[in-house]
Amino acid sequence: MVRRIERSLRMSPGQNTPASNAACHAPHPREQLDVRFRGPLMAFFLRRTRDRAEAEDLAQETLLRVTGAASLDGQAPIDSYVFKVAINLLRDRRRKALRNGNPVFVPIEDSLAAELETQLMDELSPERVVQGYDTLSDAMRILDELGERTRNIFLLYRLENMKQKDIAALYGIGQSTVEKHVMKAMLHLATKLGGA
Repeated sequence: MVRRIERSLRMSPGQNTPASNAACHAPHPREQLDVRFRGPLMAFFLRRTRDRAEAEDLAQETLLRVTGAASLDGQAPIDSYVFKVAINLLRDRRRKALRNGNPVFVPIEDSLAAELETQLMDELSPERVVQGYDTLSDAMRILDELGERTRNIFLLYRLENMKQKDIAALYGIGQSTVEKHVMKAMLHLATKLGGA
């Protein structure tokens, strides 16, 4: 296996024959493997882990596994073998992290969740419901002061959650025109409700 790796590393990408004269003074195959694959492996792992120390560990372990492998399929090029080992190593690390209880996210415990719920969400009291209805009726009355098209575009966008490009297609106008109608309605509401 090591001989196959040595032979593969001594061959330059465009040649089909080993560089016999250069092989006498060539570095050890493990060093060649490191020089050839350390950079690409680091880039590969950094894109996936976003942690430099973890990427270095994974790259080192990949190179150790490749050089320590008992057999290497002579049909497959060394490049694909190295990255197949890298992919499998990344999968193994993720499985191990999940199995050991090191999830990517930290769950909120039930006691903390109940405390946060009361802080983040107002209680839905009858007074709060009536106040909401009053505010909504005030907003609708203020929107009636605007032109029909501006009011309808604003309601489609804010209440019906319709996309601006869909509203533009519906009215046969440009998306920037829809944005202007929405902004006009929002400014009108802000000035009327802000002064109240």
